[in-house]
Amino acid sequence: MERTLSIIKPDGVGRCLIGEVIKRLESSNIKIIAMKMLKMTKKQAQGFYTVHKERPFFDSLTDFMSSGPVVVMVLEAENVISKYRDLMGATNYKEAEKGTIRRNFATDIEKNVVHGSDSQESASFEINYFFNSFEIV
Repeated sequence: MERTLSIIKPDGVGRCLIGEVIKRLESSNIKIIAMKMLKMTKKQAQGFYTVHKERPFFDSLTDFMSSGPVVVMVLEAENVISKYRDLMGATNYKEAEKGTIRRNFATDIEKNVVHGSDSQESASFEINYFFNSFEIV
């Protein structure tokens, strides 16, 4: 079994898409083994996205991710990283396949509703950023 982190971003929470995202996860036989809602500070968002600190979109991304509540989840399934990335669709929602979360609900490249880890290394860092071992069921 593999694990990954999922975030329903402030635009997804604000537009009441939490249930829709969870429905798609469960319909794809992806287990949610930890979940909580929180509001990141700018500093917490910067820490989470530190891998992008030299990229031109870093400030706008961390501003956006600290602009409202998010739902963070630990997901588990066989090949869950690639499985969830397929469900999410391409980062640029205009390039995402029809039926994906981002194609159906994103409003721009940043406000694309969800985040998912892109590798096992990222998943390990990201899960540990938000959850301790007692919070993962």
